[in-house]
Amino acid sequence: MVEAAQILVRTDVDLKTFREEIRPAAQPVVLKGLVRDWPAVRAARESARTLVDFLRTFDRGRQTNIVELPAAAKGHIFYREDLGGLNFARRVAPIGATLERLLTLANETDPVTLFIESMVTADYLPDFAATHPMPLLDPTTGPRIWIGNRTKVQTHFDLLYNIACVVGGRRRFTLFPPEQIANLYMGPLDFTPAGTPVSMVPLSNPDAARYPRFAEALKHARQAELEPGDAIYIPFAWWHNVEALTPFNVLVNYWWNDAPKMGSPYGVLLHAAMSLRDLPADQRAVWKSFFDLLVFSDPEESMGHLPAAKRGLLGPPSDQRSREVRQILVQALSRPPG
Repeated sequence: MVEAAQILVRTDVDLKTFREEIRPAAQPVVLKGLVRDWPAVRAARESARTLVDFLRTFDRGRQTNIVELPAAAKGHIFYREDLGGLNFARRVAPIGATLERLLTLANETDPVTLFIESMVTADYLPDFAATHPMPLLDPTTGPRIWIGNRTKVQTHFDLLYNIACVVGGRRRFTLFPPEQIANLYMGPLDFTPAGTPVSMVPLSNPDAARYPRFAEALKHARQAELEPGDAIYIPFAWWHNVEALTPFNVLVNYWWNDAPKMGSPYGVLLHAAMSLRDLPADQRAVWKSFFDLLVFSDPEESMGHLPAAKRGLLGPPSDQRSREVRQILVQALSRPPG
């Protein structure tokens, strides 16, 4: 466990408070007891057995994706030592049988790690969402469920907003703000354990000689331990490490992004890296000035000297602007490099 500031805790948060105070602040918040009245949480308070029996009432027999790690990995979902592959295997298995196996593993002193990753409940556990409402989000934002034993999900980010609710067991969340990206030693973009880049630094016993900037990231870390019924709000792109602390754990989370869909920012990042990163330093500096002015500053500061209707491709969002920009991009990307 790292030394970190505690994440702010709020109780009795309602929709108005979430929308008007918590979201605009763009800071993580523990939502204490947010889902304490969920039927699944009540079942978890009785026992893991009761929770498993309850979850199985929603199971319709579909197989789902299972992650399995050898006992030697101690639950840490990551790469192999040589980065030539991942340290776990994926397969499919029935939900009910996997839940029963997790209960059996809970009695072993050094078990393998077993993890049902990210099931969309509408697909795998129908009727769960209807009986477990999320009071802070529109009902169209559906839940996912994650079930396993003592897993350690490596520090990563999601280009989404997130409310994660602990249903069974206890979990420790360690968060880092997005601006610490340079101090977290990001892994490959195109070869990841679960689809999103991860930090290459282990949270426990980090190698200070190999990752010297991580000490600065730790100064900005925030941490919280959640019990059944608690939830946490993770703002857009905050890095988070999630450790399940008990032999049987269930988490339900909600991902969403309600920003206007104007294109693919991630695609912009990749294309910018391909086009600009390897230019001479003097040219990179020029393009950085363009990006700072035209992308990352307030449009009224950068283009306010022109009437809105005369700003062309840098004017306010519109369908016409989107069509024109896409046409230019298609032409540019179709040209061979060089």
